[in-house]
Amino acid sequence: MKLVLIGDGESPHLLKWARALSAVPGLHLHAASSRGFTPAFEALVPAECRLVLGTDPRHAGGNVAVLKTLPRLGHWLAQVDADWLLPHYLTSHGTLAWAAKTGWRLRAKIAGSAWGSDILVTPQQGWAYRWLTSRVLRACTLCTSDSQHMSARMHELGAGEVMTFPFGLEALPKQNVRKQPWLFFSNRGLEPLYRPDRVLATFAAIARLKPEARLVMANDGSLRGALEAQAKTLGLDGRVEFVGRLEPKAQGVHYARARWFLSLPASDSVSVSVLEALAHECLPLLSELPANRELLADGQRGLVLAEGAEAEGQVLLDRLETLLVEGESVGAVNREWVARHALFPPAVRRFVDRLKALDAPAR
Repeated sequence: MKLVLIGDGESPHLLKWARALSAVPGLHLHAASSRGFTPAFEALVPAECRLVLGTDPRHAGGNVAVLKTLPRLGHWLAQVDADWLLPHYLTSHGTLAWAAKTGWRLRAKIAGSAWGSDILVTPQQGWAYRWLTSRVLRACTLCTSDSQHMSARMHELGAGEVMTFPFGLEALPKQNVRKQPWLFFSNRGLEPLYRPDRVLATFAAIARLKPEARLVMANDGSLRGALEAQAKTLGLDGRVEFVGRLEPKAQGVHYARARWFLSLPASDSVSVSVLEALAHECLPLLSELPANRELLADGQRGLVLAEGAEAEGQVLLDRLETLLVEGESVGAVNREWVARHALFPPAVRRFVDRLKALDAPAR
C-alpha cells in the first residue's frame, strides 16, 4: 500500500507520523512538504519519494502561499499514483489534497488528520472557512482526531468515519527521580493562546500561601518579556525560573522532578505536553475545556481549573493538598493510563489496519 504524507516537513509532528508509519511493514511511504524537510526525514523517506514545495508561510501569505503550490503537487501525485493521501492540518494541507484529487482525478482516497485549531478555531472565523473545512472533511474517507470532543465537532461539520486516538508518546519515559512536592512545571508556548499570564497568576495564588512552591516556565514566545515583568510585580523573584526552549532530554528532567504541571490555554484538544506530564507521573492543572475533562476523567487524574479559580488562593491550595495526599498513587495511575491509551505507534498500526480494510473492496 502506497501512502503520501502531506504537511509541513519541518514540523516535529509530521516527523512523528513519518516515524510511526515507516515502522509498519508493507507500506511504501512518500511525503510532500509545504516547506522543506528536517534532516531526520532522510532516514525515513528516500529523497526520490519526497517533494519540497518550498513555501514560507510567515512571509508569503500563509495558506494562500501553500495553495499556490497545487499545480506542482497535483502533477507529482499523479506520477506517484498512491492508494492514500494523508494530509495533516485540514484547512491548508487537507485543502491541497482534496483539490489535487479533484483536479488531477487521482484514484487515491484521503485520510485527513485534524490537529486542533483547524477544527476548533478556524471554522469559527467566518462562513468561508466553515464551508472549506466541511468540504475537506466530506472528501475524506477516514479522519483522525485526538479527542472525543473534537471528533463530535468534526461530525457536526460533515465528517464521516473518524478514528479517535491521542497524538501520543512514542515510548514511555524513564521515571526514577524523586518528585519535589511543590515544584511546578509549565512548557506551553509563551503566546496569548496558551495564557501563560494565567499560569503565573495561578502559581502566585499558591505561592503566597506555600513558601516552598517553585515554578519552572519553559518554552519561549512573544510574551516572555511581559511575563518576566509580571513575575517581578507578583513578588515571585527567585521562585519562578524562565528556562527558554528545551531539548527533549532537558525537558524530561524537569517533568521528572516536578509534581505539578500547569497548562491553561484558551483553546486546546489533547496536548502532547499534557500526555508527557502524565507519563512522568505529574499531577496536571488544566483549563476548563471539554478535552481536558475527557482526559482527566473529570478530576480523577488531576484538576480542571474553572475560570477565576486562582482568585481564591486558599480554596485552590486546599484542593492541591487533598490531591497531594495520594500524589504517588495518582501519578502512577497517570503513567499507567498513558501506557494503555496514549502510546502512538500502536494507534498508528490500528489506523493502518483500518486503511487496509477500507481499501480492500477496491482491490
